Amino acid sequence: MGGSGSRLSKELLAEYQANPFKERICRVFSTSPTRDSLSFEDFLDLLSVFSDTATPDIKSHYAFRIFDFDDDGTLNREDLSRLVNCLTGEGEDTRLSASEMKQLIDNILEESDIDRDGTINLSEFQHVISRSPDFASSFKIVL
Repeated sequence: MGGSGSRLSKELLAEYQANPFKERICRVFSTSPTRDSLSFEDFLDLLSVFSDTATPDIKSHYAFRIFDFDDDGTLNREDLSRLVNCLTGEGEDTRLSASEMKQLIDNILEESDIDRDGTINLSEFQHVISRSPDFASSFKIVL
């Protein structure tokens, strides 16, 4: 019994440690006052959201919260810049130039910002995600 449980926890830990959003994931799912650690219950909530059985609405809600770096309920230019940097890496060879980043964010907002307020709210984010059939299957932890 201990062998398979140990293997499972090592795989989960490796998957989590490799995730470029691990700090945000911890912050979003943590119920601790400092939001820097996960209780067992927090961890179960995390696993539930990242499971195959979670609905696309639940997955997109938590994805939005993870990407909302300043926790203000919208994805603004700074959130989008940080999101892109997490996905591409911040090394010299992978970092976008300032003009490339501006163009990418302009394109993202052009496609996603339905009310043209310069930010993406949850419903706009969910609208974009609904057009991405592979989102739900890719927003999961693979063991």
